[in-house]
Amino acid sequence: MDLHHFSDDPQISVFEPRPVRTPSERGPGRDWLNGPLVWAIDGDHQAMYLFPRDCPRILVWPTAKTSAADRERWFGDSPARIIAYVEWDWFERLRTTAIHRYDLPPDSFESLDDAGMWISRAAVRPTAVDTLSDLPAALRAQGVELRLTERLTHLRGLWSTTLHASGLRLRNAQDWS
Repeated sequence: MDLHHFSDDPQISVFEPRPVRTPSERGPGRDWLNGPLVWAIDGDHQAMYLFPRDCPRILVWPTAKTSAADRERWFGDSPARIIAYVEWDWFERLRTTAIHRYDLPPDSFESLDDAGMWISRAAVRPTAVDTLSDLPAALRAQGVELRLTERLTHLRGLWSTTLHASGLRLRNAQDWS
C-alpha cells in the first residue's frame, strides 16, 4: 500500500505526531482525531492533496451508491475519475507552486476508513520525497478534471448528493463561513 504526506517543506526527516491546526467536530468518541497524530493519504486518494497547502477546494467522485442522475448532473460526459473545484483566485498559485510528496512506510498507520485517510500515533520517517512542480499535470495524471469557479459557495449542495464530496481548507474560500 502507498501512503503519502504532502508538504511545502522539502526537508522533513521525521514526521512527529501533532494536533491538527484547526480542531473540528469528529463525532462521538472520535475527539482523539484532533490530538497528536501523523496524517497520511493513500495513493488512490492522493489527488486531494495535489494543491498548494492552503488552497480551498472541493473534490467529488462517484461511489457504488451514486445515482445515474447525480453522475449525469455533475460529471456529464467527463471521463474523469474525480472532479476538483477551485476558485479562480487560486489558479495562479496552483499553476506555479511546488509541493513535496513524502512516501511513508505503512507499518504504524491505521485506516480511518474515510476517503483514504490514515493516521499514526508514532513518529514516522519518510522513505522518499518527490517534488511536484506541475500540479495541474499531476492532477490530470490522477484522473482529475479541474474546474475553476469564482466561488465555491454554490457547491455546498454537493454534500446532499449521492457522490462522495470532500472539502479541504474551506475556511480559506471566499464567503464560505
